[in-house]
Amino acid sequence: MAADEPTTTPTDAAGASAAPRLVRADELRFGTGRTLRFEGRDHGAGISYFLVDNDPGQGPGLHRHPYTETWIVLEGEARITIGDAQLDATAGDTATVAANTWHGFTNTGTGRLRMVCIHASDVMIQENLDD
Repeated sequence: MAADEPTTTPTDAAGASAAPRLVRADELRFGTGRTLRFEGRDHGAGISYFLVDNDPGQGPGLHRHPYTETWIVLEGEARITIGDAQLDATAGDTATVAANTWHGFTNTGTGRLRMVCIHASDVMIQENLDD
């Protein structure tokens, strides 16, 4: 940004100025594994995400959300199930699932699966098929 360009100050939900804040990975740790969970509402963001870090064979069972979800594979191999479709994804691949569609993924590789799962919502809402 050039020195003469205006800057914007982040605001909170009420429109008041909010200081920029870095969210540390340790604040987002999900359970006992390596996966991180970011819920946007807690941080003034309009989206939420998981930063998945799974071992071979790991992944969530079939579930759905009332909003779209987009996956970006950063490392490894995944089989992504979207409805009746099975997609085999590797590093650099992106897939999106429509709202209310049953989906899940599994690490099908021999190493770690690292992927970002972006939820188009400031709070995660999930219905599991097993429930």
